[in-house]
Amino acid sequence: MSGFSTARQKMVDCQVRPSDVTDSRILDAMQSVPREAFVPAAQQPLAYLDLDLDVGGGGTRRCLLKAALTAKLLQAAEIKSTDNVLVVGAASGYVAALVAKIAARVTATESDSGLASKAAATLAGLGLSNVTVRTAAAADGGPESAPYDVIVLNGATEIAPERLFGQLAEGGRLVGVFATTRPSRAMAVTHSRGDFGHRTLFDAAAPVLPGMERLAEFVF
Repeated sequence: MSGFSTARQKMVDCQVRPSDVTDSRILDAMQSVPREAFVPAAQQPLAYLDLDLDVGGGGTRRCLLKAALTAKLLQAAEIKSTDNVLVVGAASGYVAALVAKIAARVTATESDSGLASKAAATLAGLGLSNVTVRTAAAADGGPESAPYDVIVLNGATEIAPERLFGQLAEGGRLVGVFATTRPSRAMAVTHSRGDFGHRTLFDAAAPVLPGMERLAEFVF
């Protein structure tokens, strides 16, 4: 077993499984998708550590979230094999690759055009033909391929993502970290009969997605 394969197995066994992730499809995806392919070459030795790994390579921080948080969010989303899924803030494409192993169709949006191009190339190189990568602001989502059965935020939001809610199909679920309160919490939002129900999953922290920051308030 290669060094990266061993590290991948340890990530699943020591970080993901102990976090109460039991969905075998997610575990299998995390064991098969090479996380090191989604980080710059100089950072590949860090790919399987228990941390948010910055892959932006520029002034804006863009991260692969911790493996356990990613797995718990995907498990909470209850993705079906027939689902149409949107991954918001895809960064280098790792979460999109995981979802592509589970769902029928995936749209991944990333606001950094250079990073989006790299993500598309990496996903294509892995033979994942059911993923489309688009350059778009996180708050805009992907209306061209809506409605979505599932929307996954690959990062935190400090605002209520109303445009994303509007892209959910009936019965659709949005999962992500909401930093609208302290402490921030992972939440699931479900669309049912024109209404949106919010359910707290667990306390969680993640870097805020560009464009999903809270507007600065003036104090007089």
